[in-house]
Amino acid sequence: MDAKTAQQRRLLKALPLTGLVLAGVLWCAAALTPPPPDRLAAVKERGTLVMLTRNSASSYFIEGEAPTGPEYLMARDFAEQLGVQLEVRVADQFGDLEALLGSGEGDLIAANLTRTPQRERQFRFGPDYASTHTLVVYRRDLPRPHKLEDLAGMAGTVLAGSSYEEQLQQLAEQHGQLSWTARSDIGVEELLHAVAEGQFEYTLVDERIYRLHQRYYPEVRAAFTVGDAQPLAWAFARDDDDSLAHAARIHMSAELESGRLQALQAPFFEAADHLEPVDMIHFQRRMRDRLPHYLPFFQEAASQHALDWRLLAAMGYQESHWDPAAVSRTGVRGMMMLTRNTAASLGIEDRRDPLQSIRGGAAYFIQQRNRLPERIAEPDRTWMALAAYNIGMGHLEDARRLTQQRGGNPDRWVDVRDTLPLLAQERWHRQTRYGYARGYEARDYVDNIQRFFDTLVWMETRSHPLLANQVIAAP
Repeated sequence: MDAKTAQQRRLLKALPLTGLVLAGVLWCAAALTPPPPDRLAAVKERGTLVMLTRNSASSYFIEGEAPTGPEYLMARDFAEQLGVQLEVRVADQFGDLEALLGSGEGDLIAANLTRTPQRERQFRFGPDYASTHTLVVYRRDLPRPHKLEDLAGMAGTVLAGSSYEEQLQQLAEQHGQLSWTARSDIGVEELLHAVAEGQFEYTLVDERIYRLHQRYYPEVRAAFTVGDAQPLAWAFARDDDDSLAHAARIHMSAELESGRLQALQAPFFEAADHLEPVDMIHFQRRMRDRLPHYLPFFQEAASQHALDWRLLAAMGYQESHWDPAAVSRTGVRGMMMLTRNTAASLGIEDRRDPLQSIRGGAAYFIQQRNRLPERIAEPDRTWMALAAYNIGMGHLEDARRLTQQRGGNPDRWVDVRDTLPLLAQERWHRQTRYGYARGYEARDYVDNIQRFFDTLVWMETRSHPLLANQVIAAP
């Protein structure tokens, strides 16, 4: 045997031993490497909980300068309980939520999502936090449908990928003759608008969302409910890791038991009573029993900021009916309904103190007015500043940009006023920076203040008894 052959045999004998050694090294390395954290641990380690949602009144939106919405507030509480920050990612379309969750770009879907049998095959659902019925709504000038068979021959529309479409597909198999168009480019509120405008004859909508918006779509009427009540729940990735969904169940159970969940949810689905149509009888009653106490405060603050006291008083009535203890659904409070952050930025220590609140409201109004381009003249400047006081400067600027895009004048209130309601329609607000807003409320807000202001001016110039009476000493 030559030397070369002997060397080759020695190498061949050594290979099994080398393989064993290598396997042992790899086994030790694997044993020493900790397993990847579960989903709950990963959220805590990252320090953020990522919520996937839609920009809408029933889930998440910016109000003034701050984020809010029923789903946002619930998710924020859950994040605080976990000791992490909440991060929000908004899907452009409803159908995008599943893809975002599946790709790991979010931890949960919180978007007023109904738990259906089909979705239970896609997601792992957290706890049910509410329930709702699906409502068929129709245009009021049509004969009212009372049952599914009455929809035959009517042109309907639903949101693509929604539980409404799923229900219609099931119902069509049972009853047939149902005709509808599935839309992925708009939101539920715009479906109501489409029915109101006569583009379609009926649609399906969550009864809670209908109650929230019905006053703004008087041409739309409720017909009948479809099927049983459906539970609403958060959705998580459907895999073997149940840690985050389990933590959500524990948290939600405690929120339900304490009543906090109901307190967070209910106000968003109740009519906004502070934007009720102008009731002059009620207004005059409040002028008699409340305004005299606070008139000196309005006059002082107006003088300090070179404003008309009647404008400040009209704002105060619109905000709180001149009630210094008023509190809104989102926690703004006081005569002029200041947020905690706004009050702090203005140096207001007690929002319930009427004088501090009125001074703060005047200063905040001046801030909004000063932020507008100098070229905007009066009275448009005042009306736009009032809209910004209500909806936030970001949303007002969105409306002004849309006004220009639609061929209107962004510096004229009458044009911007007509555009503001479009901020609630998906095809328009998806083009904006700040997204969904209840622009119709900002429009009504300014309209009401104009009426109250005109009434106060009319009364004062005619020495009306309600203003001519001696002012009661302020409390």
